[in-house]
Amino acid sequence: MRPATLMEAEQGKADVPGVPELCELAARGLVHMLDPEKQVFCHTYVRTAEGMVREGLSPRYSMMTLLGLRRYEVAGRRSPIGIARVLDALLKDTSWIASAGDLGLLLWTCAELAPELLPEIYRQTRAGDALRCFPDGRQGSTMEVAWYLTGLATCRLAGYGDLPGLTEEATAAHQILDGNRGHCGVYGHRSQDPTMSGFVRGRIGSFADQVYPTIALARWSQASNDEEARQVALRTAQTLCGLQGPLGEWCWQYDRASGRVVSRYPVYSVHQHAMGPMMLFETSAATGYNFAPAILKGLAWIGGDNELGRDFVEPSLGLVWRSIYLEPISAYADAALRFSRLRHGAAGKLKVRYECRPYELGWLLYAFAGRQ
Repeated sequence: MRPATLMEAEQGKADVPGVPELCELAARGLVHMLDPEKQVFCHTYVRTAEGMVREGLSPRYSMMTLLGLRRYEVAGRRSPIGIARVLDALLKDTSWIASAGDLGLLLWTCAELAPELLPEIYRQTRAGDALRCFPDGRQGSTMEVAWYLTGLATCRLAGYGDLPGLTEEATAAHQILDGNRGHCGVYGHRSQDPTMSGFVRGRIGSFADQVYPTIALARWSQASNDEEARQVALRTAQTLCGLQGPLGEWCWQYDRASGRVVSRYPVYSVHQHAMGPMMLFETSAATGYNFAPAILKGLAWIGGDNELGRDFVEPSLGLVWRSIYLEPISAYADAALRFSRLRHGAAGKLKVRYECRPYELGWLLYAFAGRQ
């Protein structure tokens, strides 16, 4: 089935935020999140009594943001930020690489922005041995291993599939993700181990733990013509669509064993306008399945079709507020009751998290730039 374009799917859907306007807002807003001296994006851009303030620095978020800005440029727009300068700053000193996930994101970024650098970066960072060298690889952390597999798949798609150890590491990452996935296609947060923490974290996975392995396997299926990976990605994407909330919200945590939602809150805007669509667009590209209705329901959530009936888009600041959330005690109680099948509706007093992170706008651009 041919995937619907956003313009086709948007017909008659006036309450869905305009995709072109969202992309322009994201590009504009990212300017304020960049440290102009260090040429690295902040970790958080938060509202305070004195106004919006940048907090921390994040090479990880910087890579995600560069990927989005690159898509924005490929779509024919001009990035308001010098992409090459930020990439140079990240490559000048790679001591920030602390995980296989970081390394996967770097490979992914270089493969899309500067593929000619891949052989040297791959060699310098010992990328062909990441799953053994880094704790997240040894522990089988779903999200980070998925980033690593996506990086390897993107290297292959860029014409560098013969890098030393790439195929072997991709196979190992694929096996880790297979082991972390339940029969319904839902992933736990990491590989299970005999400890209580290992059991729980191996069984419960966040929305990110569903999104990134689905992207990884969909992309690997295209890079290697792996039909099994293609079908696994499709199953997870379809399962998640079946669990999408009544207002189009992508819930927070899922039970690998039963394939059910465990915790509904917080609901993150980035899941609605970026990560959910990224997962579904990538799966659609690999399989031809049309996920437009789920994508549009998710977008409508940030525009006001949500539990609080408020628009999360803030044009004057060029951002989308981060989330709707419950206070921790209420969130834990809600999760426990849902896990026990004693609650199905809303719970507690919901609040808005007045902050935004650069990767959220970067992933928005990655999902939608050029799709208008």
